[in-house]
Amino acid sequence: MSGYGVEVRDLTARYDTTVALDAVSFSIRPGVITGLLGRNGSGKTTALSVLAAFRRKTSGTVLVDGEDPWENERVLAGTCLVRESGDVAQDQKLKQTLEYLGDRRPLFSRELADQLMDRFELDPLTRPDRLSRGKRSAFGVVVGLASRTPLTLLDEVHLGMDAPSRYAFYDVLLADWLEHPRTIVLSSHLIGEIERLLEDVVVLDRGTVLTASDADTLRSGGITVTGPAEAVALFVDGRDVVGRQQLGRTAQATLIGARDDDAARARQAGLELGPVALQDLFVHLTDRPSAVGTSEESR
Repeated sequence: MSGYGVEVRDLTARYDTTVALDAVSFSIRPGVITGLLGRNGSGKTTALSVLAAFRRKTSGTVLVDGEDPWENERVLAGTCLVRESGDVAQDQKLKQTLEYLGDRRPLFSRELADQLMDRFELDPLTRPDRLSRGKRSAFGVVVGLASRTPLTLLDEVHLGMDAPSRYAFYDVLLADWLEHPRTIVLSSHLIGEIERLLEDVVVLDRGTVLTASDADTLRSGGITVTGPAEAVALFVDGRDVVGRQQLGRTAQATLIGARDDDAARARQAGLELGPVALQDLFVHLTDRPSAVGTSEESR
C-alpha cells in the first residue's frame, strides 16, 4: 500500500501558556483518506502543522513513515501541507509557483495541475494576491493534489470555494487517489459533504481526541428510526436521542447506542432502521458536556 503512515503518541503542543494539544494519541493508516474533524479551536491545524514539521511539538512522539518529521529531509520531501488559500508566494504568478513545485516535488504532476487550473478557471499569469478568496483556495487544491506526496495534508483547503467548486474538488481528489494511492488527511467542517470520501476518522475537541476509528465503525454506533410518530416516540423512549424530525404523521429520530434487539423491535413496530450520518455523530460527540480540553487552537 502506498503512502506514509503516521503514529502520534501523547503529543502535547503549547504556545506560551496555551495548550493546543494535550497528550493526544492517534494513528493514520498508510494509503487511506482520513478525516480530521473538529470545531474551531479543536487543535486540527496544530496537529497537521506538527506532522508537517511546520511547528515543533512540546512533548510526545510523532512518527511519519517511522521517523520523526522534524528537520527530516526525507520525510519532509514526501509531505505536503496546504492550508486555506494555500501556502504559496503571493507575489509570484501561479505559473511560476507550479514551475517551482515541479522542479522540487519528484511526484508533482504538471498534467494534473494544468487540468485543475482549467477546471477551476485559474489564470496562470495571475498572482495569488490578486485572486478572490475562493480562487486562492482553488489554487491551494491544485498545489495539494498535483504534488501527489505520500502524505498529503489538506487543512480546510475548500473554505471560500463555492459549492460546484467544492464538489469538483472532492471528485478529483477521489479519482486521483484511486489512480495514485497515497495517504490523505482532510480537515474540514463540512462533514456532510466529505464523509463519502473518508475511510477513517479522527475527531478532536479542545485539544483532545474524542474518537479515532474507521468511519463504518463510528457510524455503527448509532441508528436512525423512521415510521409513525407515535411508534417512533415509543421506540426511542429512554434512549440517547440526538436528533428528531417530523413531517405530518411520519417521524425520524437519531439514536446513539444501538442495541442487539433493535432490529426485532423495529420490525414488530413497523419501523425502518438506517445508518447515522457522520455529521450527526460529530455534533453529538462535540456537544457532550463531558468533552474536556484545555484551550483553543492557534491558527
